Amino acid sequence: MMLSYLFIGANDVDLSGRFYEAVLLPLGYIKENDDGRLVFSLPDIPDRVNGPGAVFIARPWDGNEAVPANGMMPGFRVKSRRLVDEAYRAGLCAGGTDEGAPGVRERYSCHFYVAYLRDPAGNKLALFCNAE
Repeated sequence: MMLSYLFIGANDVDLSGRFYEAVLLPLGYIKENDDGRLVFSLPDIPDRVNGPGAVFIARPWDGNEAVPANGMMPGFRVKSRRLVDEAYRAGLCAGGTDEGAPGVRERYSCHFYVAYLRDPAGNKLALFCNAE
């Protein structure tokens, strides 16, 4: 069993979409527009929109304002430290805010290189590489 998809609420889908596009496209994701919501998925997955790894950006289903969840943080595994740095900088340039600059977090392991960002709606995410 594995995680199939993430649904991340956004108040401004276009603004949040630009953020996730800047962060996820360099990581190999592709973007599709699906009836007012954006779907970022991995191209080599047969059932892309159902994952694994699919990320939906949309207004909340109940019509209320999207608010960030305290304690919820998707983590995206990245192939290299260089890509962590690039995706982090791209996210900042696309409306994200810093929650922890790229660096090794020895608390997790001596190789755990991670950066933390918040998207335009305030949702926190991690970009990490666990290679030497």
